[in-house]
Amino acid sequence: MRRIGFRCIVALVMSGAALMPVKSDEPRWRHAVSLMGEPKYAADFKHFNYVNADAPKGGTVRLAANGSFDNFNLVVAGVKGQLAAGIGSVYETLLSNSLDEVSTAYGLLAEGLSFPADFASVTYRLRANAKWQDGRSVTPEDVVFSFDALKANSPQYAFYFEHVAKAEKTGERDVTFTFDAPGNRELPQIVGQFAILPKHWWEGNGPDGKPRNIKETTLEPPLGSGPYRIKSFSAGRNIVLERVADYWGKDLPLSIGTNNFDEMRFEYFRDTTVQLEGLKGDAYDFRLENSSKNWATAYDFPAVKDGRVIREEFAERASGRMQGFVMNLRRDKFKDQRVRRALNLAFDFEEMNKTVFFGAYKRIASFYEGTELVSSGLPSGLEKDILESVKDKIPATVLTTAYQNPINGNPQAVRDNLKEADRLLKEAGWEIKSGKRINTKTNEPLAIELLADDPTFERILLFWKPSLERLGITVNVRVVDPSQYEERMRDFDYDITTDLWGESLSPGNEQREFWGSAAADVKGSRNTIGIKDAAIDALIDRVIFAKSREELIAATHALDRVLLAHDYVVPQWTYGFSRTARWNRFSHPEKMPEYGASAFPTIWWYDADKAAKTGKTG
Repeated sequence: MRRIGFRCIVALVMSGAALMPVKSDEPRWRHAVSLMGEPKYAADFKHFNYVNADAPKGGTVRLAANGSFDNFNLVVAGVKGQLAAGIGSVYETLLSNSLDEVSTAYGLLAEGLSFPADFASVTYRLRANAKWQDGRSVTPEDVVFSFDALKANSPQYAFYFEHVAKAEKTGERDVTFTFDAPGNRELPQIVGQFAILPKHWWEGNGPDGKPRNIKETTLEPPLGSGPYRIKSFSAGRNIVLERVADYWGKDLPLSIGTNNFDEMRFEYFRDTTVQLEGLKGDAYDFRLENSSKNWATAYDFPAVKDGRVIREEFAERASGRMQGFVMNLRRDKFKDQRVRRALNLAFDFEEMNKTVFFGAYKRIASFYEGTELVSSGLPSGLEKDILESVKDKIPATVLTTAYQNPINGNPQAVRDNLKEADRLLKEAGWEIKSGKRINTKTNEPLAIELLADDPTFERILLFWKPSLERLGITVNVRVVDPSQYEERMRDFDYDITTDLWGESLSPGNEQREFWGSAAADVKGSRNTIGIKDAAIDALIDRVIFAKSREELIAATHALDRVLLAHDYVVPQWTYGFSRTARWNRFSHPEKMPEYGASAFPTIWWYDADKAAKTGKTG
């Protein structure tokens, strides 16, 4: 599957419930902010409840990454080069999210924040002791520099912060973000979520004496303020991060019980098949398993049987998702909704789930699968009113018919669905001639390339291929290396590929980049489908500017219905747990955070007693 990186990081949460208007003219400084209820922890809290405050420091944890890397500059990530794993631990943000609350963040680099009743701006106050790893103070100038650089060079941040008009220093330690309009309840919080970069370092010269360029990739280890820094690396092969002994924030309540490893080492593998063998060979310590086949069949090696490798599942409660086969609307052959629906009709998920996935999955039927934001039944109440406001711009079926994926799984259902697919294709102008599906106007064949970057995904594409070929469609399955895949995705150079959009429990500004018209032609944007639709743009605004949780849910339900009605994707599958396998050298708190899944390695620690039993210490 695609590596999400930043794209999943920016899926944040929002609700209007807790952001109560400030009735006084005096600013109300907050140590934390929540958009779904009051913060759980008071200003004088000692540490999060889900950590082991006495967790020992030490040891090394080895993690795996796929492909390669040639860049340490996160500003151009997603646009140029392949960003190295672990860079996020070098930097810090103004706020940091709690893992046992929904949509709640506490001051990290910032000691507090304040915003007016109309949400037209927000001011952050930096901690006086916040330091870069070279000992210099983190300043408002650093925050302004970072914001401007990210917004100017990253399509993701440009869309996410589209309505932030400016950032400016407004006090010795204060930075104010001014928005282009009031009422966007999410913005005060999400502007605290981008990495802060050192202006003095980026505007200085590198070891070669030449000025650094924040618009270009680099393999010069960057200066950060975070708990880790780059110790060593071999370009494209591995990177080692070391814990900063004099890290300025080590005694913050947010830090207690976290960042417990002396070293984090990332080992790169050519693909996930080789990566799995690396786990068996003790080349790294922890694996997140995304393949149901592997989970069912590949973990019978000796180290699992004798307990040296532990398999454990952790519930995923913090977010939802849409994962599906994306049809690129920039290609004429996919512009007709009937063609897109026909491809879904030809996808026999039920048989695939039984024979390929060992019955592990359920079919995704919403762009917000796994949350209360899933639309169901027919619209009513406020949701219906919202849809009525764009009635002339949406498919008529949205108000009359609930979305449903085709159901296959037996020969008769398969025949019926292929027959319906054939009818839709003919209606759309694609007839069968000499066994091939041909466009009646252009005489061009309907040919589709199914693109992936993971060899293990090839079996899924090959399962779908015969059904498409029965419809007379010419199908080519192509698996490319991760670097080539990333370039093709940035350039929108694909027919059909797989994408995943992580969805928070309260969607907001990121929806513009996912589905908004303005993002459709921006290289590297998350609108991989290529959606340009006025009604969807209007519904996104209803989500972003919702004045209450009730309105947010109704607007998201409405948006979900319209996205589904257009058949933009062939929905894939989901599983409500993270499957993990690890060498038994580590321990985690007895009570794990409700919204943190495994939270590895953030709140885990190296357990020397366990490590001795596996035959390795470090």
